[in-house]
Parts: sequence; structure tokens; C-alpha cells
Amino acid sequence: MKETGIYTLSDPGLFKQKALAWAGNFPRLSYLDSNNYYDNNHSRVNYHSFDCIIGADSIAETIVNKNNGFESLKDLYETCKDWLFGFLTYDLKNEIENLVSENSDNIEMPALHFFRPKYVFIITGNKVTIEFIPEFSDHENTSTLFDEIKNTPVNITDNTINAIIKARFSKNEYLDAVNRVKEHIQRGDIYELNLCQEFYCDNTDLDPYILFNRLKNVSPTPFSCLYRIDDKFLLSASPERFIKKTGAKVISQPIKGTIKRGKTYNEDVCLKEQLISDPKEQSENVMIVDLVRNDLSRTAKRSSVMVEELLGVYGFKQVYQIISTIVSEIDEKYHFTDVIKNAFPMGSMTGAPKIKAMELIEKYEKTRRGLYSGSVGYITPEGDFDFNVVIRSILYNASSKYMSFITGGAITSLSDPEKEYEECLVKAEAMIEALNNLPIRYLPAGRQDLQI
Repeated sequence: MKETGIYTLSDPGLFKQKALAWAGNFPRLSYLDSNNYYDNNHSRVNYHSFDCIIGADSIAETIVNKNNGFESLKDLYETCKDWLFGFLTYDLKNEIENLVSENSDNIEMPALHFFRPKYVFIITGNKVTIEFIPEFSDHENTSTLFDEIKNTPVNITDNTINAIIKARFSKNEYLDAVNRVKEHIQRGDIYELNLCQEFYCDNTDLDPYILFNRLKNVSPTPFSCLYRIDDKFLLSASPERFIKKTGAKVISQPIKGTIKRGKTYNEDVCLKEQLISDPKEQSENVMIVDLVRNDLSRTAKRSSVMVEELLGVYGFKQVYQIISTIVSEIDEKYHFTDVIKNAFPMGSMTGAPKIKAMELIEKYEKTRRGLYSGSVGYITPEGDFDFNVVIRSILYNASSKYMSFITGGAITSLSDPEKEYEECLVKAEAMIEALNNLPIRYLPAGRQDLQI
């Protein structure tokens, strides 16, 4: 029998910091935070069920490195019918399709990880719900646990890292890769491809929790996440939802189309108008909407797939993005894991047609994506779920002291290689600023190190 308690918070933001500091002691942790994000122009921006949800420590788990990832997730859920938190890496594509991943991987996350947490914290407004099963816990009741978290100190030490950030591509190499992708588009092999590049640091000591707080402050987004599995960490400031299920309703909200924010109000308005009127940005979003409609239709009731919002422009701290919302109603004959599997990997991070795009991604990128462009989320005891898209994220292996982040963009027939390269740098700004705790400065174009 679960122990459940609901408590009023005088300062929800401070409680979240203390809960993260408390939960950070466990080798299994998933912290998901919407950062109270709201865009006044769009009532449908969130679809969030909670402001923040945390799963900590593990009662049971599944770790998959190759094959049967979705079956293992289904088995774990059917065994416990309880909260599950976890991630799916991009490399699960190899289980779904006849594909391989042979590029270098220095983070070394498993292909899939889900765990049944000992402790769940759900924060909505100024209330927190605490759940745990006494037989798996040292705590007698939620009241003592609540008091323990309130008394947890928060580490306020924050030293500049001064990271030497290296680029896996030189600028010319990336421009050449864009041109080669465009040749495939001209030949009709693909219509669109998401081409990414890695930025990394070797032998770097980081405090993942301090760095995550920096990233949240620099870039507060509706799908931010800190995930820990042993010595490996994901620190994410993702703005994008991959897929959500509430009852029979399924929601996917792909992002395609990006422009930087302006330094003044007038410049900001002009850039926003420029984004929504750009034929290239519109076309890349519409192509992915069609792909997502097809993905959802595989598990949907007939005629239930609908585009609820097309080409909505949403504002974030560093960028404006074009987001579309596609919904469907799940056919009862499918398990919820089938919905995830049939939509994975998300079209916004692959291209169209999806399988050919993924083959070419492996050819032209230099780094195995791993958890980047994968997904992190939770599954409820009722079988509902919500998963983000892992972008605008830092990955860190504490044992090897290797830090990595990846950025990219959609290549279409209308792509300008120089602008695509600049978009990668714009998307990297939040991570670079968080790493160095300073305004960013780039070296001259073409250099492979970005000394800040």
C-alpha cells in the first residue's frame, strides 16, 4: 500500500531545489520541470499534467543495450503497473529498423533505461504530492520525508568552469556535409534531413547539479530534465514534446523552424515575422507534420489523426520556434508502448522519408547520437505518459570526464549552408553560456575550438 501525502509549499521554487539536492544522492534520478513556461499567445503550449515531477531511487528497472527494448519496457510496466521514469536513446532505431550506429560514442548510455522509483514527488502550483511504498523505504510516513527535504541544504557554490569547447566538425566540413545532403535532396533520395554536429570537452570536472541550475536559469524551457544513471548525466533544456498520452488521446508537438531572438523589442517582432513568413521554415515544419501524422496513424482509430495547430510560433529565451500539434485517438488493440515505438525516433530529429534520412545521418554525422535526439519522460500507473525530445542538452560521463552537446537543423532544398551552420551556433548558446557562466564569445569562423 502506498503512503501518500499532500503539502502546501510557501516557496515552490526553493522546494524544487531542495528536492533535487535530496534526490541527487541516488544513482537513479529523473527530474522533469516545466519551469512554469507559458506563452501568452498560445493556450495549448503546455498540455502539462504537472509543473514538476521527480522520480528517485529504484525498486526495479530495465537496462537494455541492444534489442528488445520496447518489449522489456512493456514487461516492466505490466509487472508493476506503477510509476516508471526513463529514457529511449536515438540508437533504438536499430531495433525498429534494419539500421546500424557505428560512429564514436564517448558518453556510453545504455540504449534504454526505465526504473520504478522508490519516491515520487509531484509539484503543481503551491502543492506537492509525495508518494512512496513503506516496505521499500526507510521513511515511516510522508510527513517525515517532507520535513527532511525542507531541511536539505542547497549547494550555492558556483565556480566558472572555463571549458575549452571543441567542435567535431570544422566549419568547412559542416558546410560540405550540408551541400552533400542537398545533393541527395536534388536526386530525390530524401526531402529533408536533420544534420547535427557535436561540441565536446575532454577531461572536464563538472558538478552536474550546479550546471543544470545554470542551464535552467539561462534557458528555462517547458521540458527541462536532469537524469542520472550511475555516473552518467543528462542536463536538458528541451523546448520540445515528443509524445504524450492522456487516456485515449495522443499528442505530438514537433518543432521545426528556428530564429534567434532580437536584442530590442522592434528587432524581436521583426525576427518573429521573418520566421513565420520564411518559405523554407514553413516547408520543413509541414513535411514533419505529415511524417508525424503517418506515425500516429499506425496506432490510431480510423480518421482520428488531426492537426490541432499548424505553424504556431512560440517564444523562448534564446529563440523563436515553429511548433505544430498533431493529435490522435489510440486504437484499443494497441499497448501504449506500441504508440511510442511506432512514432520513434521522432520525425523532427530524422527527416523524410524517415528510414533513408536515418541512413544518411549515420553517413554524414561524426558522432553517435545516443541519448541526444532520444527522449526522456514518465509513465503513470494508468499507462499514460509524457516524453520530451532530448535537444539543447548537455551529456556528461563523470568517470571519463567527457562532456558533450549536439546541435543541428533541418536541411531542405532551400537551405543556405552558412545559415545552417549559424543555426547550430545559435542553438549552442545556452549550453556554452551555462558551461562558462559568462556571455559567450566565438573564435573566428573555421576554428575547431571555441575557447570562451
